[in-house]
Amino acid sequence: MTTTTTTTIVGAGLGGLTLARVLHVHGIEAAVYDLDVSRDARTQGGMLDIHGDSGQAALRAAGLHGEFRSIVHVGGEATRVLDEHATVHWDQPDDGDGDRPEVDRGDLRDLLLDSLPAGTVRWGGKVVAARRLDGGRHEITLADGSAFTTDLLVGADGAWSRIRPLVSTAVPAYLGISFVEINLFDADARHPRGSALAGGGGMFALGRGNGIFSHRVTDGSLHIYAAVRAPEEWLDTIDFTDAGAAKEAVLKRFSGWDDDLRALVADADGELVPRKIHALPVGHRWDRVPGVTLLGDAAHLMSPFAGEGANQAMFDGSELGLALAAHPDDTERALAAYEEALFARSAEMAAGSAAGLDLCFADDAPRGLVQMFAEGPGSRDDTTGTEAA
Repeated sequence: MTTTTTTTIVGAGLGGLTLARVLHVHGIEAAVYDLDVSRDARTQGGMLDIHGDSGQAALRAAGLHGEFRSIVHVGGEATRVLDEHATVHWDQPDDGDGDRPEVDRGDLRDLLLDSLPAGTVRWGGKVVAARRLDGGRHEITLADGSAFTTDLLVGADGAWSRIRPLVSTAVPAYLGISFVEINLFDADARHPRGSALAGGGGMFALGRGNGIFSHRVTDGSLHIYAAVRAPEEWLDTIDFTDAGAAKEAVLKRFSGWDDDLRALVADADGELVPRKIHALPVGHRWDRVPGVTLLGDAAHLMSPFAGEGANQAMFDGSELGLALAAHPDDTERALAAYEEALFARSAEMAAGSAAGLDLCFADDAPRGLVQMFAEGPGSRDDTTGTEAA
């Protein structure tokens, strides 16, 4: 049996949920389909810095900025930059005046989920196919074999979007950087040296074409990414089911680094998670296709080296929701206005992210990053590994 919906959002990430919330605020119903079987099916990654002009603007449009302030990690904006010898080149405390407060990604997602009417998110709704119908409508097929049609389809389903092929032939390309995600639990008590090295917020250790990035999480753990400039197949050569062997393989890439920095990998608690870093072409855009659009990583997947991924996804969601609310009887006009602004903005952000990657992995790193921080907030494109989660 095929049913019909008016607005369908594929993907219950931060961008899709922000869109659903802004539509709800304006009295517009939407259904969100997500492949996870429940909201707690998997962990949501580490910390995010939420920017005043994008992520926080989106939360204001969603009527949630006050609630957001209550889940901010006080002290989380502290920033420390080291070289591979653990020499500190930049150490900026969190004095409470920053405009990019840190928040746990899972807490932020819960805030958005709890703001939606029950039943808005259809858990276990894995989309396996989408095809165009007449009149700007689309048919969606789910993994359970059921299908439905929708008047408006929004792909908020991330890097490997099932919806993107409806508007674009672009696919993400590997950027030459691989991450290994690591946790150190109860860091102050169990890993005091690593905890002291990482500081109270974000830490960036850079050198020799590699990096170790950490954030202090609200539960007292350290969330860490070991970043390696390597061929795309490098991670495939490591057996990540054997934590000891995986640590040894990663640590070979950090030969000659300070022992306390290496311990952030060697002392990892639990599994190590491999992540290859991909991006869509800078300036990715598509011709207007009736009844469908994209947001977030589905539209403009970029490297995590400007901290913009989640912020732009949320801002996309809010801007699309506001455009649809402003033109309730002319969806195509709303989509055209949204995409025109999206293409210009996302091209600028993706270019900044690409530049951030080059900065972090330059031969003279961390000099360029320190210089950027020293020049002040007007020049700062906070580089962070947490967006890869």
